[in-house]
Amino acid sequence: MDKFINVDFNKKNLDIYFIRTSIFRSLKKFLPQANGKMLDVGCGKMPYKKFILENSSVDEYVGLDIEGALEYEKDLKPDVTWNGEVIPAEDDSYECAMATEVLEHCPNPEQVMKEVLRVLKPGGVFFFTVPFLWNLHEVPNDEYRYTPFALERLFKKAGFENIELKATGGWHGTMAQMLGLWVRRSPMKSGKRKFLSLILKPVIRYLINLDKPEQVVFREGQMISGLYGIAKKEKS
Repeated sequence: MDKFINVDFNKKNLDIYFIRTSIFRSLKKFLPQANGKMLDVGCGKMPYKKFILENSSVDEYVGLDIEGALEYEKDLKPDVTWNGEVIPAEDDSYECAMATEVLEHCPNPEQVMKEVLRVLKPGGVFFFTVPFLWNLHEVPNDEYRYTPFALERLFKKAGFENIELKATGGWHGTMAQMLGLWVRRSPMKSGKRKFLSLILKPVIRYLINLDKPEQVVFREGQMISGLYGIAKKEKS
């Protein structure tokens, strides 16, 4: 799973470099708040499991994914499956939870949030990331692109408190990501793709180096590549 953690910057992965490094950077910022038993909602390949267990106070990791989810490898299965409505766990079962690039696939995100809230212990924390600029993927199970305002409202309606939202990238990062997606995924001949990837690689690197996502303020005219944040369950 090094391709999610130690991401090499090369002309063949210009489409995923920025988003994967952004998600991993966001996860590392969250880990000091993580402890005990963690639930990874929509765990997929579980690419961060080893890193989390070795670099945080989390002592048990449970990967949860939807029944009939994409099968990445035959011997790679989630620890628990669910129907997208009810998590098979008792109330107050986990100290923390996470969902990276998952909520955009949920037809009823508020229900998912309510279920995560239910299985979290009082004072538990939920870490999440969502894309804002990304191509259609896992079609037709690609439901939403969230603004920070809509996401905060959904978390509040679900019952969470102390919601903190930040951007994974600003104007420069967004442009870097868009160029990467265009040159690696849009229809074009292989020779043209190879040539343009070579030309755009230093441009994308330059834009990434210019980006300062920690300085992004959610105001009129701001562009973002995606969002990450935490939401907490009220202490009893």
